[in-house]
Amino acid sequence: MTVHSDVDIVLGSLRLQGILGRPGEERGIVVFAHGSGSGRRSPRNQFVATVLNEAGLTTLLFDLLTAEEEERERYTRHLRFDIGLLAERLFATTLWVRAQPSLKSLPIGYFGASTGAAAALVAAAKPGAAMQAQDIGTAGFDIGAVVSRGGRPDLAGAALHEVRAPTLLIVGGDDTDVITLNQMALRELRTTKAIEIVPGAGHLFEEAGTLDIAARLAAQWFKRHLSSGTTP
Repeated sequence: MTVHSDVDIVLGSLRLQGILGRPGEERGIVVFAHGSGSGRRSPRNQFVATVLNEAGLTTLLFDLLTAEEEERERYTRHLRFDIGLLAERLFATTLWVRAQPSLKSLPIGYFGASTGAAAALVAAAKPGAAMQAQDIGTAGFDIGAVVSRGGRPDLAGAALHEVRAPTLLIVGGDDTDVITLNQMALRELRTTKAIEIVPGAGHLFEEAGTLDIAARLAAQWFKRHLSSGTTP
């Protein structure tokens, strides 16, 4: 049985809202990075989180933006492609996870969707993560695995070369433009990597059964790589 709880992620003067899902058996923790306009209450993210919980993975769904930022974003749309900002928020939240006594020993993975996938890859590639964590009194960390669902990993740019976490790119078979962008990003990655194209799925995986396939592919990837705790 998975226990869900609301959490406040305090990052200096910034306060973000999250939902922590903890199954009885914990193989690792997967931190979600969503695209703009989505968040911790996204039905798609919550569905994926449920599948991961069933696989023995703790999940943290959280809002990368504050409520005020989300409100402004509805009109300005100036943050959805600010990959640097989103990656910094994700990285800081990972430090927060490492500071929690009941979570700090769990291997960490990232699940990114849309532009959140680029943020996840940039955060995973961030140099000196362990040193920066120790500087603020938390345990250092390496990201054990990354999964992108309908993501824009190409927006991670040069950071793709620095990613060491095993990375899975999941794309809808009908999302032809994004398939091309994911294939380009795949060629730039220098780690254990794979791409899975889900037949009949569009960009949002709204077609019957397609999100379930994507979620189970993600669960298999995280179970394999977070359990081993190895990176290339």
